[in-house]
Amino acid sequence: MPTRVHEFDWPDRVVIGTVGLPGARTFYLQVRAGKQMVSIALEKQQSSLLAEKIDEILDQLITVEGNPFSVPKGTPVELVDNEPLEEPHEQFRTGAMSLGWDPSTAQVVIEAYPMADDDPDEEPLEAEAAEFAEMMVVRMPVGAARAFAKRTREIVAAGRPMCELCGYPIDPEGHTCTPPEA
Repeated sequence: MPTRVHEFDWPDRVVIGTVGLPGARTFYLQVRAGKQMVSIALEKQQSSLLAEKIDEILDQLITVEGNPFSVPKGTPVELVDNEPLEEPHEQFRTGAMSLGWDPSTAQVVIEAYPMADDDPDEEPLEAEAAEFAEMMVVRMPVGAARAFAKRTREIVAAGRPMCELCGYPIDPEGHTCTPPEA
């Protein structure tokens, strides 16, 4: 089965956003180029790690002598996107992701694959059929990648506050924690 690739080489918009209340939010990676838009669901931890790793790549590139890729140290103000998600229609729920750098275009590259079906009642798939039915590839210039990482960190941090004693989120209904033993 051929893989359907949702590919965005120079997207108009790449954002992480959420739907729902803290504690029950669904995170989406939403990409739009012209009239083509794809929204994929992912976990909060995936969102956070994605932002962290993008910043790591960009910070490493800044140290290259002469900063040949013009990587900004901070987020360019003109690229800040605080708008809400457009109505997300989940294309797939993200399982594996990869992150890379394309020096030929000076772009950060995100690849996202759907979660694998782990139904124990199903027969094992043959090697050829085990390929993913679809995936998403997003290429972002360095300034857009820096703005994406900043927004993502803010979205992740906007959730439930963390308990200072146990480190778990505090629900609006209350919180019972057991502090770790010293």
